[in-house]
Amino acid sequence: MVALTVNGQPHDVAVGPNTPLLWVLREHLKLTGTKFGCGIAACGACTVHIDGEPVRSCAMPVSLVAGKSITTIEGLSPDGSHPLQKAWIAEQVPQCGYCQSGQIMQAATLLAGNNKPTREQIVAHMDGNICRCGTYLRIISAIERAAREG
Repeated sequence: MVALTVNGQPHDVAVGPNTPLLWVLREHLKLTGTKFGCGIAACGACTVHIDGEPVRSCAMPVSLVAGKSITTIEGLSPDGSHPLQKAWIAEQVPQCGYCQSGQIMQAATLLAGNNKPTREQIVAHMDGNICRCGTYLRIISAIERAAREG
């Protein structure tokens, strides 16, 4: 058994210590907002927060996050009222939407530490989160809007 705290709730899961956190979230806890993209921590679709830092859950063994605070897109704002979620809608960011929860989770860590990032800081922080639909300019605009309206 591995003891986890996910979105503020304690969970005990019966998985092997090397099971990727992504699969624990999706298959055992049924938190399917976190997506599988590549499986090698290269695309960012599976980004969650571990103690407030963005982490690629597909390559994170569950044993390394026991006792830490894990936040998924469902825990960022259960009712969708987080400034980034509102800005994502206002800026019409999603096309297919597959990468968007990872994009939002990555952006949330930027705004948590810097509530007025420059465009260059946004681009640097979001580097590595891939959007196959190419909505990068809308993503940047949404982060700028969330920073302004936050």
